[in-house]
Amino acid sequence: MMCIMRITISLEDQLGKQVRQAAAALGLSVRAFITQTLDDALKRHDPSEQPPFRSITMGGVHPRPGVDLDRPRALDVQDDEARFVSARQ
Repeated sequence: MMCIMRITISLEDQLGKQVRQAAAALGLSVRAFITQTLDDALKRHDPSEQPPFRSITMGGVHPRPGVDLDRPRALDVQDDEARFVSARQ
């Protein structure tokens, strides 16, 4: 046996018009439209629940030898030094 709860809500005029128009377009009563819309919204999974972050790496399980991941800017310095030193020679 289904129990029905009566609830009174207040909508701004513009929102009320949109609800009535959307319900009519679907051939539903306002009550049925609001019930269906709320039911659909509550069944959706919460978009704030993001899946856990997973880092995708390419080959190997460790960084290159001599790479300190606590100093990522050091990689830029090494790359610059390698590029500019070889360009000067």
